[in-house]
Amino acid sequence: MTESKPLRADARRNRAKVLEAAETVFAAKGTGAPTEEVAREAGVGVGTVFRHFPTKEALLEAVLYARLHRFVDEAEAVVAQDSPDAGAAFFTFLTSWIEMSSAKNAYFEALSAAGVHVPKAGSDVATHLLEALGVLLRRAQDADAVRADLTVAELIPVIIGTAKAAEHIGADCALRNRVVAILFDGLRPALSAAHAPRVGA
Repeated sequence: MTESKPLRADARRNRAKVLEAAETVFAAKGTGAPTEEVAREAGVGVGTVFRHFPTKEALLEAVLYARLHRFVDEAEAVVAQDSPDAGAAFFTFLTSWIEMSSAKNAYFEALSAAGVHVPKAGSDVATHLLEALGVLLRRAQDADAVRADLTVAELIPVIIGTAKAAEHIGADCALRNRVVAILFDGLRPALSAAHAPRVGA
């Protein structure tokens, strides 16, 4: 979403407040929450919301892209941190990506239901995320925290599938965390034959 001309400082602040409020409201009540609730959360009139985002769909799209770009910034920050616990950094990042993907899917579905064609996130976003994932995967593999034969190309469908599973589970956080943990176990190095538990033992 781009503006036709530069915004004044107060208009920029209002736009940022509306975006932040929209993300809060949609996260709590779903993408079907009315625009009036977003305005109340932002502390502005509904007219202010519509001046920046003429339709509900325009607001949904703006929130979606703001989330994606913020996640890219977070990904690059994780890479720059170069945590001494490469395994933890990798799995934490993967968990964040799964949560972001679940939210992204909700926005895409709401926009598609309204008949709005939403293009893919864009090559820049995808490129930065894949680069970050590749770096964190290599570090985790070097630390023997992730199986050595795993590739980024194989990880992407794992992320997509796990995000779909999380959506299916819904609000049951304990079950969602358990399912994610089980799926993550498949990414870890297999036990050696000497240490693998014997069937029936």
